Amino acid sequence: MSNTIKQEEMETLRELIKDVDTAMLTTLTEEGLISRPMKTQEVEFDGDLWFFTKKETNKYKEILHDQEVNVTYAGKSYVSVRGRAEIVEDIDKKKELWSKTYEKFMKTSYDDPNIVLIKVKAEAAEYWDTGNLAKKIAFLYKRITGQSSESTDVNETVELDK
Repeated sequence: MSNTIKQEEMETLRELIKDVDTAMLTTLTEEGLISRPMKTQEVEFDGDLWFFTKKETNKYKEILHDQEVNVTYAGKSYVSVRGRAEIVEDIDKKKELWSKTYEKFMKTSYDDPNIVLIKVKAEAAEYWDTGNLAKKIAFLYKRITGQSSESTDVNETVELDK
């Protein structure tokens, strides 16, 4: 896949998720899959998704045990991102992403050692869109596959880490 197409795919995904305030993060437990809502970071999507959590949470332990996760977004479109999560304790990155909202919600500050970031490196994304981006997505589909999409409802899977 050329860098131009990959950049266009990232831009499409960025457009699809940029206004969705809450994402659902799915991790694997001993009992099976579990999803929970997470506040979406207001940063440009470049293939990595960022979330704050605390070390005493189940999701923290689950990610340490199994890094395979899924993040879903539902808004004007639907996006499912498959990737690998890692725990990041970089104080500068926490400061960069921190906001007053987190301070109120988590009742602490970014320099609290119990606060960590979850970084999800996207490996593939599947999206459904019937709104304004449908024509753009159909165009990308045609460029990537050489086939045209007959429907205005577009469902496509994009491999991101190849």
